[in-house]
Amino acid sequence: MGFNCGIVGLPNVGKSTLANALSGTQAAQAANYPFCTIEPNTSLVAVPDARLDKIAAIGKSQKIIPAQIEFVDIAGLVKGASKGEGLGNQFLANIRETDAIIHVVRCFENADITHVEGSVDPLRDADIIDTELMLSDLESVTKQVDGLAKKLKSNDKEILGQHAFATKVKMALEAGKPARTVVPSDADEQRFMKLLQMMTSKPIMYVCNVSEEDAATGNEWTKQVEAMAAAQGAGVVVISAAIEAEIAQLETVEEKKEFFDTIGLEEPGLNKIIRAGFGILGLQTYFTVGPKEARAWTVRKGAKGPEAAGVIHSDFEKGYIRAEVMGYDDYVTLGSEQAVKEAGKFKSEGKDYIVKDGDIIHFLFNV
Repeated sequence: MGFNCGIVGLPNVGKSTLANALSGTQAAQAANYPFCTIEPNTSLVAVPDARLDKIAAIGKSQKIIPAQIEFVDIAGLVKGASKGEGLGNQFLANIRETDAIIHVVRCFENADITHVEGSVDPLRDADIIDTELMLSDLESVTKQVDGLAKKLKSNDKEILGQHAFATKVKMALEAGKPARTVVPSDADEQRFMKLLQMMTSKPIMYVCNVSEEDAATGNEWTKQVEAMAAAQGAGVVVISAAIEAEIAQLETVEEKKEFFDTIGLEEPGLNKIIRAGFGILGLQTYFTVGPKEARAWTVRKGAKGPEAAGVIHSDFEKGYIRAEVMGYDDYVTLGSEQAVKEAGKFKSEGKDYIVKDGDIIHFLFNV
């Protein structure tokens, strides 16, 4: 089950530096000129989760396999992207293929790094990107509404539903509101939203890229972004991409800890981004543990047992019998699977069981 977050923003805001740090490589070029990134660079990144190490220690697992999430570094957009400026159509198409958007905004001054708009103003920059995404969505949904309107005479229930919902989305965009403000009322409308492929329907998180001096505290610009995000119901993470790039080059845990202590940080800002990306995608983690491996698996929040089993293998979902479940806290506190059983906290769950974050599960199935 793959999930990805597209990293977007104006040119020279630190997107590629951030992507390099996420991947731990220099896969994405990072340079001081617009459109340094042309083709999207992708990085599969482990989701930091201290619970996995504890589970592995108790289970005496030989191998530890974390959950992963994909980040896609998409070339910098500019004003007019929806009309093709700066290869905008190509870059917008890349955004449509992602599951969520991480919007990097520049919250630092540096005369040596060119700003395409001539000055630092993260709210203006965010508005430029948001406007281009909405304009592109409006063009797309208008074509879809017109196409569906030609089929209305058939009185097909599906077509009628799609047209009505697409019209609501079109009206929101015309009013300057992103598609995500149109909340689907039922499963059919959720499906219609997916069919529309609106960029502005995707969940969004803002990443404020600050100078090294502001990494621990933020600044006046980050406060402005936080207020804007709060009004939108979006998340915010404050990082210094330059610091993250330095951390990515350190080889040992001791070196990294010493570096964190020096600059007053508890952990890499990337960890916050990864966890936040996991969160805005509506995902959660369950675990499997044994002597061979302890592994974290990714499943959507609200998933039932068979769906979670299918993450491991489709046969598990098809032949699902039941799930044997332990809570993470019970397993760690009591210290073994046997102790959990003796305490009466080892559960056998059927097809309607809703998986909880941190569950430790063993699936029984019949092919």
